[in-house]
Amino acid sequence: MKKLAICLALLLAPLHVLSQVQSLTYQDVKRKYIVYTPATYAAAPERQFALVLNFAGGGMTAAEQMLYTQMNRTAERHGFIVVYPQGIKNDWNVGFGMPYKEGTDDVGFVRAVLAAVQRDYRIDPRRIYATGLSRGGFFSLRLAAEMPQRFAAVASVGAPLPEPVREHHQQRLPVGVMLVQGTSDSVVSYDGKAGSYLSAPATRDYWLKINAMEQSPAQTRQLQPVAGDSTAAAITEHVQGGKRVSLVTIKDGGHTWPGADPFNIGLPIGHTSKAVDANELIWEFFRHHSTNAAE
Repeated sequence: MKKLAICLALLLAPLHVLSQVQSLTYQDVKRKYIVYTPATYAAAPERQFALVLNFAGGGMTAAEQMLYTQMNRTAERHGFIVVYPQGIKNDWNVGFGMPYKEGTDDVGFVRAVLAAVQRDYRIDPRRIYATGLSRGGFFSLRLAAEMPQRFAAVASVGAPLPEPVREHHQQRLPVGVMLVQGTSDSVVSYDGKAGSYLSAPATRDYWLKINAMEQSPAQTRQLQPVAGDSTAAAITEHVQGGKRVSLVTIKDGGHTWPGADPFNIGLPIGHTSKAVDANELIWEFFRHHSTNAAE
């Protein structure tokens, strides 16, 4: 994977010229994050920009997540800032493999990153979002549970709701949630894992309850299939007021970022759907959400 990431970095270097590696010290540990600003940032000095935090899967670096998801392209197209935080040992604390409360304080780190980014960049405090793949997706849902005042919406890819997040969820405030999950994901099961995480449908139902949207009608649509692609995608969405809860089910989809180049082919992670452009889908979901006020 390292060699492939280096090759991609060389090929796609022009797309990441505006990316900067930043650092801060949190709890006596120096931690890093990558910031990407679109070209329109310099051209519009009076404008505040939406912010998307994009968290890598377990074992992946922030730079690999940036190269793999190619979210910078979407940020350039729609004019938002992307931050890729770096996890300690390429991991995030969601209650798996480390204590939920006594393990790495990644939520506190995110608070510190937000404070630094809002100090150094023109961020719209009402439009802050989080997304991530696998471990990063699990962690995005933890942020939705613990920081609903700061995050208007989150989108988790390949990661339903962790049981530890549900057990420790205290601030039951509304937040937009999108879940993108493949039915053939052999790493994180669509049907859930007892004692570890809920199923994809149960995760949707959980956030419908949190948002008091259980009686809202479901709107389902099929995405156009792509020739030569065995996957198929359906979106079931509930809309009420200024919030949405959405489940994107990818039939035969694997543990991948839909629409991405399958650069880590050979690993047992399944098919990468071409019927879905995860970046565009996620941004389309995010743009409908804003918080009433920042902390």
